[in-house]
Amino acid sequence: MPRFLVGDELGSIKSVTYDAKARPDSKTQLRTLYDGTGSGRTRGIQRLAISGRDDDTLILASAHADGSFCLSSLTGDDQLQQLHQWRETRIKSEQAFFIGLAISENTVFSCTSHGALRLSNLGEEAGLPTHKLAALPSRLADWRLGCNKETFAYGGDEVDLSVWNTERAFQASASSEDASSTPPNNTKKRKRANDALFPGEVWRAKNVPNDFLGLRQPVHNTCLTYISPSGSTGQQHLLAGTRFGDLRRYDTRAGRRPVSDFKSIGKIGGLRTIERGFYEHEAFASDQGSSLFALDLRNGGILYSYKGISGAVTSVSPSPSFLASVALDRYTRIHSTFPPPPVPGKRADERGTTLEKVYMTTVPTVVAWDQREEAEAGEEEDENIWEAMKHVGGSDGERA
Repeated sequence: MPRFLVGDELGSIKSVTYDAKARPDSKTQLRTLYDGTGSGRTRGIQRLAISGRDDDTLILASAHADGSFCLSSLTGDDQLQQLHQWRETRIKSEQAFFIGLAISENTVFSCTSHGALRLSNLGEEAGLPTHKLAALPSRLADWRLGCNKETFAYGGDEVDLSVWNTERAFQASASSEDASSTPPNNTKKRKRANDALFPGEVWRAKNVPNDFLGLRQPVHNTCLTYISPSGSTGQQHLLAGTRFGDLRRYDTRAGRRPVSDFKSIGKIGGLRTIERGFYEHEAFASDQGSSLFALDLRNGGILYSYKGISGAVTSVSPSPSFLASVALDRYTRIHSTFPPPPVPGKRADERGTTLEKVYMTTVPTVVAWDQREEAEAGEEEDENIWEAMKHVGGSDGERA
């Protein structure tokens, strides 16, 4: 039974669970884990990140509109306890906008739209977190940590998609501070012809060719995601969505320009969110309108779209069996998913639908899967295997 955690514009955190085997009127359960309605929109949650522990306790990190972070523990019985709280000191509260948040073991990464990157090491439970700072270019729209935590990527408004080595990024920042040099997000604009990488940067995309009039095409990256774990060679596969609705696929070993450029995927206002699915060649994306759809990454085709959404989808979170989304119409929705067809371009045998929707009293801003369903599914699969083995032999035990 999957559980999704939802943050809203007033700072509340709620739990939405979906049980496909329950009665129709009780398939979804909504619980308030933390009620932030008394704090106003200054405490609105902009990003959520979740990490599991061996004792069935989840560690939940949340980034808020006032520039603060909260780190909490969530037990199996939905008890949320705050562990640590700190603030991003390099921005004013009215300018705070977090575009990235990730948690890995005892480390929390965060990034703001103007390039304030922070690594918070939690250390011992009783001790206070220690922090490392780094500076990235400004006008960023999205930031993601790689699957192996060794790299991260970002892109933005006139900021090409870029991949950095995580360790070297913070080492370079410390060296720059010691030398009193200007960080990369300074007010001086880089020359367009200057392709030199920043210290810690390992790859940077190159803009697509000029249009049919010979004019340079503007760079407006709005969202991105890693689509496969990086291999031993350091190869990275990424997707980037643009304000023009295009979806570009990159392979860092194949050059700096996209290996695939799918045009006009987002119909209204460009692409807003994109997430890699659990099936091969699958991704989910939404635009600035009310469209949410599943994509086939082999040809950029839309496998199916989800109907009945009346507000822009602000966040999506896939799980092995379902997809959760939150939208400006104040609903959290649970959707079914199906794998892409074996042959690209062929119509899918089954198409995803909206299974349940839960009305939230405030506008939800972000949703995250709690990462527990996969383990439960594996245990259930093992049980099914043992049950099947009991019926392999005949009733008289003649067959082994």
